[in-house]
Amino acid sequence: MGIQAQTLVDILVDSGAVATESIETASDYAERHDLDRIDEALIMLGLVTEAQVVEALCSQTALPSLATLPVDSVDLDLYADLPISFAKSHRVMPLWEEDSGAVAVAVADPLTTSPVDDLRVVLDRPISVFIASPSQILDAINSIYDRLARSAGQVIEEMEDDRTGQYAAIDEIEDIVDSDDEAPIIRFVNSLLTEALKERVSDIHFEPFERNLAVRFRIDGILYSKVEVPKRLQAAISSRVKVMAQLDIAEKRLPQDGRIRIKVAGRDVDIRVSTVPVAHGERVVLRLQDRSAGLLNLDQIGMGGAILNGYRGLIHQPHGILLVTGPTGSGKTSTLYAGISEINRPDINILTVEDPIEYQIKGIGQMAVNPKINLTFASGLRAYLRQDPDVILVGEIRDLETAEIAIQASLTGHLVLSTIHTNDAATVVNRLVDMGVEPFLVASSLIGVLAQRLVRRLCPSCREAYTPTNEELLEVAIDPATVSSTIYRPRNGGCPECLQTGYRGRTGIFELLTLSDGIRPLIVQNLSSTEIRDAAVEEGMTTLRMSGGQKVLAGLTSLEEIFRITQDEAPSLDGVSEA
Repeated sequence: MGIQAQTLVDILVDSGAVATESIETASDYAERHDLDRIDEALIMLGLVTEAQVVEALCSQTALPSLATLPVDSVDLDLYADLPISFAKSHRVMPLWEEDSGAVAVAVADPLTTSPVDDLRVVLDRPISVFIASPSQILDAINSIYDRLARSAGQVIEEMEDDRTGQYAAIDEIEDIVDSDDEAPIIRFVNSLLTEALKERVSDIHFEPFERNLAVRFRIDGILYSKVEVPKRLQAAISSRVKVMAQLDIAEKRLPQDGRIRIKVAGRDVDIRVSTVPVAHGERVVLRLQDRSAGLLNLDQIGMGGAILNGYRGLIHQPHGILLVTGPTGSGKTSTLYAGISEINRPDINILTVEDPIEYQIKGIGQMAVNPKINLTFASGLRAYLRQDPDVILVGEIRDLETAEIAIQASLTGHLVLSTIHTNDAATVVNRLVDMGVEPFLVASSLIGVLAQRLVRRLCPSCREAYTPTNEELLEVAIDPATVSSTIYRPRNGGCPECLQTGYRGRTGIFELLTLSDGIRPLIVQNLSSTEIRDAAVEEGMTTLRMSGGQKVLAGLTSLEEIFRITQDEAPSLDGVSEA
């Protein structure tokens, strides 16, 4: 360690920030992990805070510090020739030009002068140094370069100007993979991913047509056209995505599936890639999952009142089958994860078999299916029964074999959670019977079914109040005479906060069918889903449309959104209860 670093340590010790005996520990840690400075080791070991190190650096160098970095006030023109890799690796960021003509720069390590000297050359102006913590600078750099990222449309315009260059002919695979000249393609894909994260996109669709490649974003469940790409760039873009997903770029006749793990502006993103050959090329769909967003808990997914209490009661049952149903993308897996996260304790053995593993949860054994080696939901579930489980989560019940093993597991003292595809909760019973499960087994093993949909939330910045007709209220099981709250709808044209859609984010509506003593005999008699549903409503079950009506009264969504999501449900005023 150099004299300056030791002097900094002396300052930390003299100020009482760290005990003298901790210095040897930090020194050993720095040596083992090849760190240049002891104060870095002290921070990593949690022996000092970044703020204490900044204060010590200010005392040592007589330089001023910045408690916060005003990102919105930063002069973005200063970043025109500054690579993000340089800024992040050296923890330096230009701030603004001062009245003296010098550029104010935030640095994490003022003792290392070469990055500041390099920055002085790049900016061609004098430098005024301020000290800030490394984490603050990294967060600010991510935010700034996120704002600087060019849109996909701008990149396409740039490539359009190069009609005589490398994009005049793009049929050679070698030119796409091996050549360094296809940087604009990389920038285009990266800009799409950056914009997608900004705009809360769940899926990106690349759709080839006869004369162009259309790109669409799915935001809050709705597809929006994003940009149209010249046809000659189609193969290059498809190959770039395949390279990122480690797929076979030469195979264009068969569907392929892959995954991409990237970091965008400091956020970890997991992307599932699907390619399918169609009439005019390969159709590519990317499903984005922001891993940094973390898991939702039961209080965050939109349940309320009786349904939340009922679902909580079911996941704490010692045995039985609990199914969550709904279309693809309706949040079923998130609901199951929220449930098992709530009951996850050291004294409970929870095992999952999934396709694929979407979130890794500490303390839970998780298995991904692999049909290529005959590791299916059924075989994985059968193997788990020999692992002394208390709770088993099965990604989906798709066939009779999986259903029968799940039922057998529930009857032998295990709680089994899974998903299934039907339109509502009552139809799940008929779906299992249609698979070949005996009605009496369904009645004895099933403890509950939760049906759900995702509805778009009204943008709180631009929603507008209005008075709906009595007929509209009756459609969502709301008695017009009892309405005391304001009803809202999306403003036409929206606002910048909601990307002019009128909606921002989504929440769930739910229908919980609990198998009571009155419902089980109907299942054994193999009655229709309509009869089972009517009986459940008489017992107080809140239907999807009723649940949606409660969200409307709460000002969270609109009547038109509930009508769009629950088109197949007949209106009813019976059994209205709070969702």
